[in-house]
Amino acid sequence: IGKNCRSGSVSVPELFRVESYPNVHHLVSTIQGELAEGRDPINLLFDAFPGGSITGAPKKRAMQIIDELEATERSIYCGSMFYLDTAGHMDSSITIRTLLANSGTISCWGGGGIVAESTAQGEYLESVTKIRNLLKCLESYFLP
Repeated sequence: IGKNCRSGSVSVPELFRVESYPNVHHLVSTIQGELAEGRDPINLLFDAFPGGSITGAPKKRAMQIIDELEATERSIYCGSMFYLDTAGHMDSSITIRTLLANSGTISCWGGGGIVAESTAQGEYLESVTKIRNLLKCLESYFLP
């Protein structure tokens, strides 16, 4: 966000806080700054996404590799949802565990970050674990 913020205004008031959920843990950081003159929240949003936790690093090359290797579009998966109010406040999130209903079809996605120590079985199990609660919600609704 640095290129969109006033010099010296970027701070990280919360770094690597653990949020625990029934089947996953997330590291969460809060990064904030004051927008520079001539910049707006939309500039910031476009420059910040996709998030580095989604693409890997270095971001531009990682995105090229993802584009080369993935045969299908991700749709809303790993995209962003955000709100922007009339006072200029904005908040956003990455859509990693999200259900999408469209024309009678419900879709969900799961994935993990590939690192040197990754195994195919481990990544598969991580992906299934991440969507397990979404599938339970659907089962409870559709299967009496």
